[in-house]
Amino acid sequence: MTERIWLKSYPEGVPADIDATQYASLSALFDEAFQKYGSRTAYSFMGKDISYAQTDTLSRAFAAYLQGLGLVKGDRVAIMMPNVPQYPVAVAAILRAGLVVVNVNPLYTPRELEHQLKDSGAKAIVILENFATTLEQCIAKTPVKHVVLCAMGDQLGWLKGALVNYVVRSVKKLVPAFSLPGAVRFNDALSTGRRGTLKMPEVKPDDVAVLQYTGGTTGVSKGAVLLNRNLVANLLQAEAWFQPALKKIPAGEQMVEVCALPLYHIFAFTVDMMLSMRLGGKLILIPNPRDMVAVLAELAKHKIHVFPAVNTLFNGLANHPDFGKVDWSSLVVSAGGGTAVQSAVAKLWFEKTGCPIAEGYGLSETSPIATSNPVTATEYSGTIGVPVSSTWVKLLDDDGVEVALGQPGEIAIKGPQVMAGYWQRPDETAKSMTEDGYFKTGDVGVMDERGYFRIVDRKKDMILVSGFNVYPTEIEDVVAGLAGVMECACVGMADEKSGEAVKLVIVKKDPNLSEAQVRDYCKINMTGYKQPKLVEFRTELPKTPVGKILRRELRDKK
Repeated sequence: MTERIWLKSYPEGVPADIDATQYASLSALFDEAFQKYGSRTAYSFMGKDISYAQTDTLSRAFAAYLQGLGLVKGDRVAIMMPNVPQYPVAVAAILRAGLVVVNVNPLYTPRELEHQLKDSGAKAIVILENFATTLEQCIAKTPVKHVVLCAMGDQLGWLKGALVNYVVRSVKKLVPAFSLPGAVRFNDALSTGRRGTLKMPEVKPDDVAVLQYTGGTTGVSKGAVLLNRNLVANLLQAEAWFQPALKKIPAGEQMVEVCALPLYHIFAFTVDMMLSMRLGGKLILIPNPRDMVAVLAELAKHKIHVFPAVNTLFNGLANHPDFGKVDWSSLVVSAGGGTAVQSAVAKLWFEKTGCPIAEGYGLSETSPIATSNPVTATEYSGTIGVPVSSTWVKLLDDDGVEVALGQPGEIAIKGPQVMAGYWQRPDETAKSMTEDGYFKTGDVGVMDERGYFRIVDRKKDMILVSGFNVYPTEIEDVVAGLAGVMECACVGMADEKSGEAVKLVIVKKDPNLSEAQVRDYCKINMTGYKQPKLVEFRTELPKTPVGKILRRELRDKK
């Protein structure tokens, strides 16, 4: 594509390109933030505030501890925790020591954890004790030599910390018995580190910062190699994109951002943790977003400006009876990502908060933001928006040739946020990149004349009914608009007559919703071959911890 036709759709004040050379590394970003915002609150967790200066001190101590173990520049350190203060401290420490962060989903099984630790070659792991039993079952088969154990109350002060740990361990019984000889407690590691000295290595833009493992939906889980410059570029792209909304925050008022998505997920890692650090914001750490009562109780204590979330979280909160207890009047950015935001959810959220959901699109491989709807939009567009600053997107046919405007093709992305490749998998890297440096996403999209992209689905999620292509996201978006539907998902199932047929799974909001009502609604809104052959009601949909619906599981359970 010779021109970026989407630039004319940019809101006023958003630049066509960003200067990604502002920081040589994420470590340089931390240094600036700690110096500039020392007295401000960096993180708020369970009623406890941790300042930028404290985060500086803690991360320096932990970085010195890691170096004291003999870890050298480029060594990988895994983090397996929910959103607790030790997470950002560990990230800052690992990066300041010149090491590489390996983000790990704390809900992994021993088999999944073993694969990731072996594949990444992680020599150390920082893990919440709640998940230590998982590590115990596989550590012998991994290269991990050093284990740092964290507890929920580590950073809450002596009395409150002891109380929280007692409740977690003895009352709620959330810490299964485990044996990890030689493991060191986080606070003990800090004490050791304070007696050592941190030797700050020179970290360059092309040094690896993070190994971000993809969900493995296309096979074995692979590590996307994200360089310092990739993540620096993406947080600056996010800042530039959010600028028209961020300038609504009154001068002198600290930006407050909600971190309800897990930090091990690239969306929260970049758009919550890194962007907040850049802007000197306060990040509210939510350890368990599924506990909606606790989430809303926590949010009611703060004035909130920025809220990145996924469709299921926006939907669950907006439908919760306690939603009105939170003052949403200061909210200027609601960033939707991870999965498609449904029109019914976007409409309800806008009605209740006055702040539109700016739906974006990206992948682990793009650090993650590649496209987004403008934060100035007030109406749901049904699209993933336009490519953000410094980003090029084109649509390719099966032969790798760019398709004509308005035709569907595989979305391919080029920009400073695109990964260096897959960790130690040159074959997979070669398969995913074009000769001119575009990353092929595996998603099928269409672009309109304004430069807005719409996803018509992942190649493999498409349902072929009697030769007609049916895209699940379209059906889900339509059905989500039916009163009485809380959530829905659709998949293909084998059918003797048509090859495949549509199976629709619904979670009811209204217990009286009937199959006949669903079928009548589908008949009105969808052509014959798109209508579900099978309608199934369930109490919940299978999801990843980030809130993505697992269509694969719906397919498997006939």
